[in-house]
Parts: sequence; C-alpha cells; structure tokens
Amino acid sequence: MEMTEKVKIIRRNRPGIKSKHFFKWEEEPFEEMDSTLAIQQYIQQIIRKDPLNIDCILSMPENQDEGVWKYEHLRQFCMELDGLAVRLQSQCFPNTCNQMTATEQWIFLCAAHKTPKECPAIDYTRHTLDGAACLLNSNKYFPSRVSIKESSVLKLGSVCRRVYRIFSHAYFHHRRVFNEFESETALCLRFTLFVTKYNLMSKENLIVPLPDNESISNESEA
Repeated sequence: MEMTEKVKIIRRNRPGIKSKHFFKWEEEPFEEMDSTLAIQQYIQQIIRKDPLNIDCILSMPENQDEGVWKYEHLRQFCMELDGLAVRLQSQCFPNTCNQMTATEQWIFLCAAHKTPKECPAIDYTRHTLDGAACLLNSNKYFPSRVSIKESSVLKLGSVCRRVYRIFSHAYFHHRRVFNEFESETALCLRFTLFVTKYNLMSKENLIVPLPDNESISNESEA
C-alpha cells in the first residue's frame, strides 16, 4: 500500500489576497513549529484564533524559556499598540493634548530626548513605540530569539512602564477610541494581566480600571 504524501501547507498571505482571507490557513501545533521564531508564531496564531481568550494567550507552553516568552509577548504588544496609535492620530492633537497625561495627577516626561522633557501626547506615543522597537530589535541586548540573558530580560520592565502610558492616556482622555479598540483586542486587559503575572510593573502604576469581572491577584505567578 502506498503512503499518501503529506501536503505541505504554506502559511503566508500571498500577493493579491483579499483581506477576508488573511491568515486563513490551517493552524500548526506548537510542537511542529521548528523555526527560531516559533514563540512569536505561536503567540500570533492563538491571538488570531481568539484575541479575547487571554488565559490561553498568556499560557506558556511547557519547557519554554520564560525570558523569551516575556520578550516575544512584549514585541507583540508593541506591534498591536501601533493600531491604537493610528486611531489616536485622529483625536489626539498637539494643541489639545500638549502633554502626555493620565488624570490630573500624572504627567509623563518623554525619554526619547537627550534630557527627558514634556512632549505632546501623540509625539510621546510615537517616540515611545519607536524607542521600544529599537531596544527590542537591538542585537546588543537581544541577539537571539531562542535564549535571552537575564540582564536583558530586566530591561523589559522599563519598556512596559512606558508603553502602558499610551493605554492610560487613551483611557482618560480619548475614552471612545480606547473603548472601541479594547472591545476588539482586549489589549490593555491582556497587557495588565501580563505585567502583573510576571511582576514587570508595580500595581500602583496600573491606573486603568479593569472590567468588573476581572481582577489582579495579590501575588505574581512568575
């Protein structure tokens, strides 16, 4: 009896494909993902399947490097935050939001300058995402996607604190944009549960209220 040859699935959006067919290929089990980008591929696959299933998205497969898991999630957060930044451009203008604020108690200085200083909120957003991309793509700190030094993992906390301010500004000053984006992606909720799980931010700095049916545990699971 002849064995049927396994059909190779091309997981790629081909040129000219319609948007409704984007990423509509068959899912691949994590155990069969053998590239150096397997963790990124796996995270993106489960997000596409259901972006609101946060427990599944944040559940690390067994025997994985926790540093790589944190790193790849933070890269993914920054890529998805680009979508919120684009929406904010239609509402957040330098003449109306001339500071990066969140409530009257929080004014943030932009670290993209030689000396940190105030920036219009939309510029702060762009500068922060650009700075995060530069750090996370740095060959000096992150030369590998399969193993990361602890000294480099420690840098993730500062990135988390800065990018979270984009959520807080959107929530307190552009609530409609925030709510529309959050209803589609649950990105702020996912980010909040992520940084809490791995103790990457102080709870006192997590100022965007969680939905009524969500809570942050008192102890980190890291």
